[in-house]
Amino acid sequence: MSTPATTLTDGSTGLLRIAVPNKGSLSQAASEMLREAGYRQRDDAKRLTLVDEENGVEFFYLRPRDIALYVGEGTLDVGITGRDLLHDSGAKADEVLRLGFGRSRFRFAGPAGAFTDLEQLRGRRVATSYVGIVQSFLEAHGIDATVTRLDGAVETSIQLGVADVIADVVETGSTLRAAGLETFGDTILDSEAVVITRTGQAMPAEFETFRRRLEGVMVARAYVMMDYDIRAQDVPAATELAPGLEGPTVSPLHREGWVAVRVMVPREGSQKLMDDLYALGARAILLTDIHACRL
Repeated sequence: MSTPATTLTDGSTGLLRIAVPNKGSLSQAASEMLREAGYRQRDDAKRLTLVDEENGVEFFYLRPRDIALYVGEGTLDVGITGRDLLHDSGAKADEVLRLGFGRSRFRFAGPAGAFTDLEQLRGRRVATSYVGIVQSFLEAHGIDATVTRLDGAVETSIQLGVADVIADVVETGSTLRAAGLETFGDTILDSEAVVITRTGQAMPAEFETFRRRLEGVMVARAYVMMDYDIRAQDVPAATELAPGLEGPTVSPLHREGWVAVRVMVPREGSQKLMDDLYALGARAILLTDIHACRL
């Protein structure tokens, strides 16, 4: 069992303080990524903090909507939250790393056939759970409309006469269609999970280690290791198909004229690449998952 973190004279622990979503769509994915990066994570959903002294960090499990505020005020060093929540908060925090999960798209929607472009929003009532995002978007486009905050399902606000239009997350669009609504106009915001830090704040050295670990997880998820045997004379053609990040590793085989090749390739399209290499004459082609990576 690890010992309690040492408290410094300024009241801090000397650990990198990281905010993690405690619930919602980002929570599980964020914790999974942190585990893959080698950090301890809580095994009790009611636990609010966790010290991982071996890795020099302390995690705080907070409401996703509050994370940008804590980071922006400097209470915590780093946060994992959604780009939408960061923009909506107005906090003095910046996005420093995209994490590639929790993707969503914000759109305007209204009764089917009633709206076709943003100009029709002038003087209208817009209901949303993300007032900051919507107001900023409308101001940037010179559109004067009334924006009302509603928590929860905003689709019914039009039917109930509270709003003329809604602005909300759109995934498949099935929920909107069920409510008799359709999207229109430009996308308000494309969101995903991001790492944030306080605007203008110099980060401790531990942050770079944290960042590199997360980047390594994303590379490991996006790439696989490919091994294959091929005639030495065909290596140039094979390298054209699979150049790798810094070129393949080529080793001689006991079989005369043949070599073994190892190379990192994108996970997407790797099966087609195997087909192409086989057609070129490669054999014993293997794909292996990468569990961790540093570039």
